[in-house]
Amino acid sequence: MHEIIKKFAAGIATIAAALGCLIATGPSAVADGKWCNHSVCIETYDSGTYLGRVEVSVVNTNQPNRISARVWTTNGWSANTKVEDVAQFRTYRDQAYPQRHFPAGTRLCAEGFRGGASVGLPCVTLTD
Repeated sequence: MHEIIKKFAAGIATIAAALGCLIATGPSAVADGKWCNHSVCIETYDSGTYLGRVEVSVVNTNQPNRISARVWTTNGWSANTKVEDVAQFRTYRDQAYPQRHFPAGTRLCAEGFRGGASVGLPCVTLTD
C-alpha cells in the first residue's frame, strides 16, 4: 500500500511539473485575441507576427487609483502607456502601436500598475 501511495505522489508531481511548464510558456497568438492575467488584459488586432496596435486594460478596484501600464516584447520593443487617475470601478484602457513584424516566438507582455503596484502580467507568444 505504501508503494502505491509513493507512485501516486510521484505521478502527481510529474503532472504538476508538466502543467507548470505548460502555463509558463503561455498561449500563442496565431490570430487576434485577448489574454488576461489577474486585473490586466492585452488585446491584439492583427494576426501572425505583425502587431499594429495593442490595447491594454487594467480593472480598477472600489477606490480611485493612479493607473498605468508598460507593454514590451522580448526582442527589445517597449512602450509606456499614459498615466491616468481613474475613478472607482472604472477600467483603464490605452493603446500601444508597435506597427512592425516580430520574429516568430517573440513574447508580447503587458504589466499593469494600480497605485504603483503591479496588478497583472499577461504574456503571449507570437507565431506565424
